[in-house]
Amino acid sequence: MSATAARAGRPLWRVLASPKMLAILALGASSGFPNQITESALQAWLKDAGATNTTIGVMSYVAIPYLLKFLWAPLVDRYPLPLLGRRRGWILAMQLAIAAAIGMFALQDPYQSLLPISVCAVAIVFFSATQDIAIDAWRTDVSLPEERGPAAAANNLGYRFAAYVALAIALILADHVGWRPAFLVLAVAMLLFCAGTMFAPASHNSYQPRSLAESVVEPLRELLSTPNALALIAVVLLFKIGDAFANKLFTPFMMDVGFSKTEIGVIIKALFTLSSLVGSVLGGVLMVRLGLLRSMLAFGILQAFSNLLYCLLALAGKSYAIMALAVVVEHVAAAMGSIALVALIMALCDQRYSAFQYALLSVLALLPRYSLGYPAGWIADHGGWFFYFVASFVLGLPGLAMVWVSRRPIRQLDQPRGAPA
Repeated sequence: MSATAARAGRPLWRVLASPKMLAILALGASSGFPNQITESALQAWLKDAGATNTTIGVMSYVAIPYLLKFLWAPLVDRYPLPLLGRRRGWILAMQLAIAAAIGMFALQDPYQSLLPISVCAVAIVFFSATQDIAIDAWRTDVSLPEERGPAAAANNLGYRFAAYVALAIALILADHVGWRPAFLVLAVAMLLFCAGTMFAPASHNSYQPRSLAESVVEPLRELLSTPNALALIAVVLLFKIGDAFANKLFTPFMMDVGFSKTEIGVIIKALFTLSSLVGSVLGGVLMVRLGLLRSMLAFGILQAFSNLLYCLLALAGKSYAIMALAVVVEHVAAAMGSIALVALIMALCDQRYSAFQYALLSVLALLPRYSLGYPAGWIADHGGWFFYFVASFVLGLPGLAMVWVSRRPIRQLDQPRGAPA
């Protein structure tokens, strides 16, 4: 039994097996499903059309709405939709919008123009980012302190599995019947997640800011009111930067090494996903036993060094053994690091303003992932893949340093606290 679970009087197995965790798993899957459609699937689509790595890197900026979602997150806190309550109403509306936008992808042709493809991709990301705002706020609302680690693990499990399924569908169908049928199937599949939203438990959080200004000013004041606020925000920003850089051009790297799209979809992405699932479970269990600080240090060290395994694959060329070693170790470590970071963000949020605060903090966590497209593509084109992954290791070191510098406030955040008034 974990220390926090023991304080709450709940065995760890009860926390892990609760219906709440199944709902978190399902909505995590809904969050993850669109993500790889505008990342790896889009990259493979453009690669098929003859785009350079630099062009693919530039196109990755369609994900900018993920970085700007804090701008409209106060609307989710302030204005509940009439159906399904404060959080789930927004989730359901965005699921329907995402499905429609994915369907629009099927009408585009990358050989003629990238502009309409960019517009559709931005729409998918915008609706997906808004869905994430509501899901993250809902998960933060319903999770007790001792449930943060398992909740982060359940969310990551659902997210990773659904992201793999979406990408596998896209790549396999694209290889055999073309990209248009692939996107139509993905659009229909997105609609299935509406059932998970309908049956998820309602959030107990009924607090509603009295004005739109209050839903912005008060969350910022509360978040920045502690002496260690800036240091903790720096941890959120830097902790995953090396891992994000390493995975920015994962699909083009594997294609350049010599793997086909079917091999990437069936073999490599299967290893990717299974490793992430194992890392999510392992990270969730270890985090509630080790505590937040020791987990962030251990997982951060592992995820930084694991990136160097891709250097071996870059030197060896197409090798199933080296590929499997690199993918498994790196994605187990990356998932464990993600669990610790999500738990840190949840601990920093006040439930009254969880939509805005979580959106703002998660934007900082995602900033490296969605802002490094051009430099990642440039380094891959001009420095080669070996240097690319050495750079990813170096980029992981500042985050570890900030965790150590902030060790006291991180340890304090791991203590249970009462729900806000």
